[in-house]
Amino acid sequence: MRGGKKAEARDGGVKGLELAERYYRDCGKEMLARKFPKHKDRIACGLAGEGSDCLGFDDALSRDHDFGPGFCMWLTDEDEAEIGAELRAAYLTLPRRFLGYAARDPVSYGEQRLSAMRFTLFYTKFTGLPRAPESLDEWRRIPEHFLSAAVSGAVFEDALGAFGAIRSRLLEFYPEDIRLKKLAARAAGMAQAGQYNHARCVKRGDAPAALRALSEFVAAACSMVHLLNKRYTPWYKWAHRSLAGMEIVPEAHALIGALCDENAGAARRAELIEEICAHVLAALKAQGLTSATGDFLLDHAPDIMRGIADERIARMHVMAE
Repeated sequence: MRGGKKAEARDGGVKGLELAERYYRDCGKEMLARKFPKHKDRIACGLAGEGSDCLGFDDALSRDHDFGPGFCMWLTDEDEAEIGAELRAAYLTLPRRFLGYAARDPVSYGEQRLSAMRFTLFYTKFTGLPRAPESLDEWRRIPEHFLSAAVSGAVFEDALGAFGAIRSRLLEFYPEDIRLKKLAARAAGMAQAGQYNHARCVKRGDAPAALRALSEFVAAACSMVHLLNKRYTPWYKWAHRSLAGMEIVPEAHALIGALCDENAGAARRAELIEEICAHVLAALKAQGLTSATGDFLLDHAPDIMRGIADERIARMHVMAE
């Protein structure tokens, strides 16, 4: 266990990521050394991909599905051809209960999430590429939450380093031109949905449109804060949770939580929207991304765009990604 400290869910139970690592170290590692001695140092092992456990957000409610001991073994294409089927069969011989939890099925919702797999297919699943993105267009095409999934969880062993090399490049975050384009789009989106349209929809008495505007603002704000911190925004239901503990705009988690309180009235929501935008604007200025004046975030988007070096991306619509 990393640091020797037991991680616990909010209800006191073991966290899924720690359960996976203990299962690997207590059961899987010995199996690999005994049955695959020539390949054990070529196999990367860990837990990453989809699921609240990979993000460290699992709790008691998470255990109603797709929870339990299990881990991934990422292989090169050559090793998959040589030992892949045998390794998957060996994985199924590991204890089916561990620390009181039933082992997870390697296949969930029709997709393989655990056991042995080619690492090129793991990355292709989330990025469309068997390697790290190389061009700006390749980076642009990958949704943020898929990049978040690709670098989630933890790698327990990777002596060969091939799996980790791609992971490390993804963790370096977007090329700056892509980050700037997304920041400009988020500034425009926050302004349009929150600072402008939400109040107008409320005045019209159009509750569905007002709720949609509020949702659009929250989504843009969550992404904006992640981009400012150079972290990928996870799947929508974890986007707000992921803001907790952010170094840049640390106020965002509490403010967005208050904004979404069902008891918050229209006037209070308007105040909270402006407060969130003010914190974001301060962070943009602190990073030297805008020198424009005024509080309306849309007015700062062109300044952010001017920092983009690639002429083709710099000419894109401000709200395009």
